[in-house]
Amino acid sequence: MKLSQTFLVASLLLLLACRQAPVTEPNTTPEFAIELEETTIQQLQDGYQQGTFTIHEVVQTYLDRIAALDDAGPELNAIIQVNPDALAIADSLDRELQAGNSRGPMHGIPVVLKDNIDTHDQMFTTGGARALAGSRPLQDSYIVERLREAGAVILAKANLSEWANFHSSFSSSGWSSQGGQTKNPFDLTRNPCGSSAGSGVAVSANLTVIAIGTETNGSIVCPSNNNGIVGIKPTVGLLSRSGIIPISFTQDTPGPMARTVSDAAICLGAMVGVDSTDSKTLASAENKHTDYTQFLDANAIRGKRIGFYTAPLGQHFRVDTIVKEAIAYLESQGATVVEIDRIESGNVGRASFQVLLYEFKDGMDKYFASLGPDAPVKNMQELMEATLADSITMQYFDHDLIVQASKLGDLETAEYQESLESMLAAYRENGIDRVMDENNLDAIVAPTGGPAWKTDLTLGDKFGVFSSSPAARAGYPSVTLPMGSMDGLPLNISFFGRAWSEPTLLALAYAYEQGTKHRMVPTFRNGN
Repeated sequence: MKLSQTFLVASLLLLLACRQAPVTEPNTTPEFAIELEETTIQQLQDGYQQGTFTIHEVVQTYLDRIAALDDAGPELNAIIQVNPDALAIADSLDRELQAGNSRGPMHGIPVVLKDNIDTHDQMFTTGGARALAGSRPLQDSYIVERLREAGAVILAKANLSEWANFHSSFSSSGWSSQGGQTKNPFDLTRNPCGSSAGSGVAVSANLTVIAIGTETNGSIVCPSNNNGIVGIKPTVGLLSRSGIIPISFTQDTPGPMARTVSDAAICLGAMVGVDSTDSKTLASAENKHTDYTQFLDANAIRGKRIGFYTAPLGQHFRVDTIVKEAIAYLESQGATVVEIDRIESGNVGRASFQVLLYEFKDGMDKYFASLGPDAPVKNMQELMEATLADSITMQYFDHDLIVQASKLGDLETAEYQESLESMLAAYRENGIDRVMDENNLDAIVAPTGGPAWKTDLTLGDKFGVFSSSPAARAGYPSVTLPMGSMDGLPLNISFFGRAWSEPTLLALAYAYEQGTKHRMVPTFRNGN
């Protein structure tokens, strides 16, 4: 059916019922061939099977939404390029369905990729950087191969924080010299967080069903928080990083971003696999599942012991109030909650930073080599020179991290080896594992972040509440989902825990989601 005035009025009434702040009318109220707002994977599969619509019609509608809501209208700037082959792929998948063949739950599901994920097609992979403008990888990344095999339609590439936000002494999340500044769909003057900014906005604004982000520290969970969606940062090694522009071999991972826990779980299962070109995935052989929906349990909270990580509190009393309401809900559902004020042992912030710098240089040199003889830049030295010489790239931020990394040695350097050892010990055996053992915990919860801040290209980001580091530096999993709102801006809660504990975390997140239903639809207001 078409987007109707009745639907818009109902949406606004729902927002008021949820005690949201007054919002302005959207900048545009276009009508689309199919109403896909807040649709789920299961609803699309039902429609395909019942003949309500075709994959072609769904893909065309999403392309129309991108044109209306991203390029025009609110000008979200979430999409850096659309796939010119998307409709042809949809047609091929429609023919398979007509022949009685379905590849599974991802068949015909539109997916947007963060533009640091390689595709071997007519799209470029730039990392948001002008230095890689026009770069065409020689093959699909491993996870894109898996998504294509599962029947997903690669719809577009999403804008991101340039080089996944590892470039300067300060930055504005969601800004890249290739794609400009991505905007938050709840308030266009506020920041979407990053580095998976475009991925988070695309999902939240209903420009796609699923998006794939990547995280080193916070780059999936933070944009999920600011855009009010579900994000999964898996255990490092559950999903391959081959064909993804890197920061850190130790911490990097791709992960699904969706509007529901179920949709994110479906997509996660479609991407798993042992990849001989990513040694971290070897450990996943006995720990991966191709169907994570089997673990979704609306009663999963009952009987669980959950640690409440309180260190992020104290930044804003209203955020603290919402967090405490979430904790009270967990207790009301039969959980025992244990407060934890600290997870990591020692002060290893500098060690973590050194790990990132060393691994960034090593990983980028290897990535540039993977592009073959026609790579726009061949190594970190060339990248530094090209970056510093580009006035557009340098107009806001100093790109000092590229300079620092380019001057470092290889991974055999004692400084790197010692930094890596101390960081992992602090956040693994002496961190998350120790805390969970001592308190007999099933998982740990914390506020994912605070409300989105005003975008500021002069002074940069103002993160405030932040809880991603323990899971990120340990390489352990985290699942984030909506827990409430403040002045019409979403706030998320994170469930994290031991390596390979995705089944437990997804079960808890699903139970919390089903019992609270905090997901909001953005209204594209333009300031307060």
